[in-house]
Amino acid sequence: ITVTGSAETKTKNQIASFTAGVSATKDKKEDAVSEVNGKMEEIVKALKGFGIKTEDIKTQNNSIYQMQESYYDNGVQKYRPGQWSVNNSVEIILREVDRASALADLLAKSGANNVYGPNFMMDQTTSFEAALVAEAIVDARKKAEVMAASSGAKLGEVVTVVEGGGAASIYSMMKGLGAGGGGPDAVVEPGISTVSKTVTVTFSLD
Repeated sequence: ITVTGSAETKTKNQIASFTAGVSATKDKKEDAVSEVNGKMEEIVKALKGFGIKTEDIKTQNNSIYQMQESYYDNGVQKYRPGQWSVNNSVEIILREVDRASALADLLAKSGANNVYGPNFMMDQTTSFEAALVAEAIVDARKKAEVMAASSGAKLGEVVTVVEGGGAASIYSMMKGLGAGGGGPDAVVEPGISTVSKTVTVTFSLD
């Protein structure tokens, strides 16, 4: 007999992710690269000063390309190399969600011209998921016992267990993120996540 069991729990989101990027468009590639690199270095320095560890700052995107500009030659539209566009961004993991407002404010006042976040989520390294799997197996056994009894059989040993399911995060919204300047920190609420585990268990019948 094969049945599905499940278990879930609700808990406060434990980490927040941000993305901060810098883009520049210049006639010379070297000028665009220099501007972006300089600003990104300052942003990373500020993040480390805020307390973000090196392993929680990861390059997300880095691109350098020359745009094409159109022009007309005797009424015919043609294209030629134009300005250079350079983009660089990093993903930031904040493990102290109570400081999300302060980090959002820091990024808003930094040299970044592309800022996204925070996105709140569960820390996948947490240990309670093993307990949820055990609860899901218990739930599956209860269902199987009812089905076995209704067919006049006795539930036997577990033959196979297949795990599935995961965490469904509820992200909160952020208010007050500006492009810079003074004013209070952005208002954020970390919210909660519902973490669920599902197992499919096959039992033998005696």
